[in-house]
Amino acid sequence: MNIKTVLIGFVSGFINGIFGAGGGTLLVPCMTNILEIEEHKSHATAISIILVFTLISSFIYIKNGVFDLKITYKVAIGSIFGGIIGAKLLNKCSAGKLRLIFGIFMIIASIRMVF
Repeated sequence: MNIKTVLIGFVSGFINGIFGAGGGTLLVPCMTNILEIEEHKSHATAISIILVFTLISSFIYIKNGVFDLKITYKVAIGSIFGGIIGAKLLNKCSAGKLRLIFGIFMIIASIRMVF
């Protein structure tokens, strides 16, 4: 076990726990740039890591009563199909295009959060 990997996991889990999101926006660049993992593998691995700390955070949110089951079901239906399509398209994008799309998404998300 490497201290860098544990630290990246801790920080991304902490960010996800506080904000309910953001783990991927931190994990992917850290895995790609710090751990030098290939772009496609970073995105795919981030999803698996996010699953773990999202489940843990979700249990705590449910326990604390800050969880809306009706909205969860409605959004989950669309996210299942979106996840399938996105996972299949991941391997069809070049690493450069994937990095560009991810960067644009992060910029748009940042602007929307501020304004």
